[in-house]
Amino acid sequence: MTEIHHENVQDRLTERIIGAAIEVHRHFGPGLLEKVYEEALVHELALRGVQTEVQVPVAIRYKGCSITGQRIDLIVDKFVVVEVKAVERMKDIFVSQTLTYLRASGLTRGLVINFGQERLKDGLRRVAI
Repeated sequence: MTEIHHENVQDRLTERIIGAAIEVHRHFGPGLLEKVYEEALVHELALRGVQTEVQVPVAIRYKGCSITGQRIDLIVDKFVVVEVKAVERMKDIFVSQTLTYLRASGLTRGLVINFGQERLKDGLRRVAI
């Protein structure tokens, strides 16, 4: 697969993920626990024929040492890291966390989706390396 084609696949996939997240947010609105949104998003993606891995362990490298214990909320179709949040305000640290997960996993595209916002579009951040 060429790099440009690979990027187009990832971009289309992120659009599908965002569409699924909008549907979940439209149904629930803000105010629930992160786990509820995560499970609902996984279900909505499955309804749309999209494969999702949940709570994927990832090791972080530090000076030749592999440090375990971190988990990526979702990896969608083996291409996109999704970090699910349910807080009142989006924080820059969520993007930093997602960038760390991208580097650790070897993936290049990520989304931070904060279902705690009144309008979901205010809680979406695309992340790429």
